Amino acid sequence: MTTGSADSPATLYGPVSLFLGVIALVAAVFAGFVGIAIPLLSGSLAVTFGFLGLGRGLGRGLCAAGLLTGGMGVLYPVILVAA
Repeated sequence: MTTGSADSPATLYGPVSLFLGVIALVAAVFAGFVGIAIPLLSGSLAVTFGFLGLGRGLGRGLCAAGLLTGGMGVLYPVILVAA
């Protein structure tokens, strides 16, 4: 059973997850200036694409990094608002 071809759009889950995770993390650091909507939206998309990529088994390192940065990008503003 194959996990997907090299031409499949699923190969982009890892890089997209990492990109959105980095955007979420940078926006979370500057949450006082840009608000919390950008890190929450891009972080949740990064986590979603990371889980989809891990499920497909393509680009596992990038997906894991996207999960980590996206999760931190979501949790950081939430913790700041809660405090």
